[in-house]
Amino acid sequence: MKWLLVLVIIAFNTAGDVLNTRGMRKHGEVRDLGLGGIRRLNAALVRNRYVIAGTTVMAVSFFALLALLSISDLSFAIPATAGGYLLEIILARHILKERVGWKRWIGASLVACGVALLAL
Repeated sequence: MKWLLVLVIIAFNTAGDVLNTRGMRKHGEVRDLGLGGIRRLNAALVRNRYVIAGTTVMAVSFFALLALLSISDLSFAIPATAGGYLLEIILARHILKERVGWKRWIGASLVACGVALLAL
């Protein structure tokens, strides 16, 4: 059960990050962090379908994390869910068309190796 929750967390958190990134790129740069600027940002984001979808799937990920924490140690749960970093880099490269340098690939691969060690 705990590995199923890890997979749900990784999949939904990754999807949420990609959707939120797409939504924020559509929105544009946030420059005004004053009270009025935050109100305008919130008003715009509640109409941004990518941000709404991203927030929704990240909520699923959050509740799956709570379930995972109820049945496993924190020292397992957080490192295990870090496996999503490699998936996020792959999706950033292919869906968001980001340039990903070799240092990021190596770093994410090392994290994935650490997650594999948890599975042993």
